[in-house]
Amino acid sequence: MQTRDRSKRSTGPSGASNPRKPAHDIVAIALDEDAVKNDLTSRHFVVDRPVRARIFAKESAVISGAEVARDVFRRIDQTVHVTVLRHDGACVKKNETVIEMRGSARSILTAERVALNFLQRLSGIATLTRRYVDAVGAHRARILDTRKTTPGLRMFEKAAVEAGGGVNHRFGLDDMVMIKDNHLLAAGDIGQLQRHIEKFRASHKGVRIELEADTLAQVRSFLDLEGVDLILLDNMSLRTMRAAVALGGGRVRFEASGGVTLSRAQKIAATGVDFISVGALTHSAAAIDFSLELLS
Repeated sequence: MQTRDRSKRSTGPSGASNPRKPAHDIVAIALDEDAVKNDLTSRHFVVDRPVRARIFAKESAVISGAEVARDVFRRIDQTVHVTVLRHDGACVKKNETVIEMRGSARSILTAERVALNFLQRLSGIATLTRRYVDAVGAHRARILDTRKTTPGLRMFEKAAVEAGGGVNHRFGLDDMVMIKDNHLLAAGDIGQLQRHIEKFRASHKGVRIELEADTLAQVRSFLDLEGVDLILLDNMSLRTMRAAVALGGGRVRFEASGGVTLSRAQKIAATGVDFISVGALTHSAAAIDFSLELLS
């Protein structure tokens, strides 16, 4: 699996890295959902004794969620000793150990499924993200996520995108202005849009504004506006994207969106866009297969 230099971390179009604290305790909700306080199997059919165990990858992957998994075990039983061997962003091969545990057999088996659920989901996102990052190659374009996340898991899923080498777009509606086609219909004509931008700039200094364009004609009209930071090129052909970037002349940054696949990512990056947003990173990533194995 190829890697790419991620030492210079970009905060993405909004200009801000994750500013939020979760609105709820995601791990606690997952544990409650699994009824870990009443694990009938472990309580009645497992002889509780100290054991060693490991979680290992059953396929090559990029890790994300290892610390979340560690937290799951510790919440079940603080006496369980958990060692994370492969941290978020690390590439692992089949059969490689990611986490080791020592402690109560009952506690480890009770925590097993919730820990694996977080690890497999988040590592799936990180792995898919890395594939897109590698597909872009040497081009400057950065791979972005979207707000197409699992409700309640956005913080974890966007962290997984970063673990895979991608960049976070907006975390929420208050990070930046993103005016899409329906917003444009409600905003009025181009003159009214300019007045909206000027009024917003006066009261929200430093907050970035992005406009969605469906055609090259829209790109031209948006380039005449003052105060626009980014233009999103929605479902455009490669030829049209190249033309849009040339029209921009470095005055604004461009984001490509729509119809982005692994096979097409490098071609899109070659048009000169700054960002490529991929909703599939979080809404369609396949889970990575991990397993927990008792060693003694």
